[in-house]
Amino acid sequence: MAPTVPHPRAAPEGDLARWYEEKLGWSTAAGPPVLLLTGVRFDALELPADAGAAVLRRVGATGPVALQGDRMRLLVAPGGADELPGLLDWLEWGGVPLGLTALGADGHLPAPVPPGWRGAIAQGAAVWLRPPEPGREVEATLPTLVPFGGGGGSGGSGGGAPDLVRLVGAAALECHRARLLRRNAFRTNTQPLAFS
Repeated sequence: MAPTVPHPRAAPEGDLARWYEEKLGWSTAAGPPVLLLTGVRFDALELPADAGAAVLRRVGATGPVALQGDRMRLLVAPGGADELPGLLDWLEWGGVPLGLTALGADGHLPAPVPPGWRGAIAQGAAVWLRPPEPGREVEATLPTLVPFGGGGGSGGSGGGAPDLVRLVGAAALECHRARLLRRNAFRTNTQPLAFS
C-alpha cells in the first residue's frame, strides 16, 4: 500500500484573522477571504497596479501597500477616503476617469498574506508589497492631510510617508499616464501601418 501525503493547505482563516487582530490590532471580518475593515485604523487608496508601481517609484516612502491581481492598495490615515473627491477636484483631476478610488468607513479589503506566512497561498490572493510591521504603530507611517508647511506622516509627525495631497496628486497623474499608455498600446496593436 502506497503512503498518501496530504496536499499542502492554506492556513485556516481563523489563524489569519487572529494574526491581524493580535499582531497589528486591526479589525477583521470573517471570510473567506478574511477581510480587513477600513475606516477604523486606516483607509486605502485603490488604483491600477501599473499606475501604483509608478507611484511607488516616484513617491518613495508610503505606508503599507498591498497588491491583488491588477489592483494596488495604498494604506492612508483614516478619513483619507472621504478627502479623495475633494482633493481630486482641488488638484484639477475631478471628472477625469482615472480608476483611482478609495475605501473608507464601512469598507473592507481582502487581507493580504502576512510577511513570512507559512503554507500555501491561494492563487490570486492579496500580498503585501510593503507590509506593516508587527509591534510598530502603523498610524505614524500613513499619509494624511498635514497643515501647510508640515511634514509628512500621520499628524505631521514626520513618519516618513508623504502627505495625502502629494500622494493623491502623484496617484492621479500616474493613473492618467497608465490609462493613456494602455489606450495607445491598444491603438498601435490594432491599427495597420499606413505608408505613403
